[in-house]
Amino acid sequence: MPKSRPPYPAEFRQQIVELAQAGRSPQELSREFGPTSQTIVNWLAQAARDASKPLPGKEGLSSTERAV
Repeated sequence: MPKSRPPYPAEFRQQIVELAQAGRSPQELSREFGPTSQTIVNWLAQAARDASKPLPGKEGLSSTERAV
């Protein structure tokens, strides 16, 4: 069974997204801060959806739409 951990705090996720948007790679951020690179890619895709600018192939519901 895979290990699970509590969700990362929203502030931490936002900081990682900002670093990635500033040009740092998900792999680099993963090595430095701990979340997997796929998790960071997922956060970036969600941030794009929340900003109404989905990444190609990553269309879906924004966080607000999912909460309804």
